[in-house]
Amino acid sequence: MKSRILGAAALTAAAALALSGCAGGGGGGGEGAPIKLGSVNTISGPATFPEASEAAAAVFDKVNAEGGINGHKIEYKATDDKADPATATASARELVGSDEVVALVGSASLLDCEINAKYYEQEDVRSIQGTGVDPGCFNSPNIAPVNIGPFNDTTLTMLYGSEELGLDDLCVFTSVIGSTGPAYQAAIDRWSEITGKKPKLVDDTVPYGGADYTPYIVKAKEAGCKAIVSNAVEPDAIGQIKAANQQGWDDVTFLFLTSTYSESFAKAVSNAGAGVYVPAEFYPFTEDSDVNADWKALMEEKGINLTSFSQGGYLAATFMVEVLKSIDGDITRESVNKALADMKPIENDMIAFPYQFDKIAAQDFEPGGWPVVLKSGTNAWEKSADDWLLIPAS
Repeated sequence: MKSRILGAAALTAAAALALSGCAGGGGGGGEGAPIKLGSVNTISGPATFPEASEAAAAVFDKVNAEGGINGHKIEYKATDDKADPATATASARELVGSDEVVALVGSASLLDCEINAKYYEQEDVRSIQGTGVDPGCFNSPNIAPVNIGPFNDTTLTMLYGSEELGLDDLCVFTSVIGSTGPAYQAAIDRWSEITGKKPKLVDDTVPYGGADYTPYIVKAKEAGCKAIVSNAVEPDAIGQIKAANQQGWDDVTFLFLTSTYSESFAKAVSNAGAGVYVPAEFYPFTEDSDVNADWKALMEEKGINLTSFSQGGYLAATFMVEVLKSIDGDITRESVNKALADMKPIENDMIAFPYQFDKIAAQDFEPGGWPVVLKSGTNAWEKSADDWLLIPAS
């Protein structure tokens, strides 16, 4: 395949556009030059997601080892925004403006989408997010995560608790970063619209990285809650469970999100009360199944942790590779955008829905998760359902 070769005049023009903040294009460079892809990630900060970009890099390394895409190797650059808005801004401009990536793939950040979504639209660059976290990941035409996100996950975990487990009197505790508060409230409201029920208690003042969650647990227990719904990340969720144990509250059910679905979490919890339930955003990785076989083999070969985050990065890169292979001609930002817009739905048993960029970006699909449970004393996750749990279409 022949890729475009920029002459001196074109390079000068591109540089001028970059300096003015209006650089577009991006591309695979001259013949045999690399296809540039990138990602913005929170690798250091209050909650980190290093596995997503690591998994994406592993997929691209494998493709390169097999000859690349029509002779072009993939050059993948993962940046760390440190959960800092200024660094997230600089990271996006480095990748999109200076490096001229043709697309972003496998990003996993606390605030990348919220900070950079408008910039991606301005520069006409698309992002297949490995782990969509903030609200901006789910309301931009240029961003289509492979995961359903914490807000859909919140609705799902509440649906499973009330409709499948038969639990009434749900208490909802949310930790809010940036503008996520309204999105979590919308997730709760969606559950209410579907079920006709109301939470017993909603508290959005729960801190990330709290030293002691006893006051919140006592509040929930005194309110008569049967289950605690929480968006806590792994260490905070462990703190909430330990606080319940200290109160002797052994009959409370915890309805958490995919962020707690890990083997390290299971090993850290000895008494899970009436159980910890999570709607896993991808097919349960703790199951011995052919569904995850290729992902698991690659992660183990590269020494990457087996987590939902690495599943997301793997899928994002896998989908992008399929899209790149569909391009007949130059691989540029423009041709990648067209291929993403024209792509046929990709079926993959690791997710509950077909992946099609524009439909996912528009949230025009039925989000689903696979319920898993961690029972007291088992230190192991297991499936708690025989199929995906879906949020009914509006």
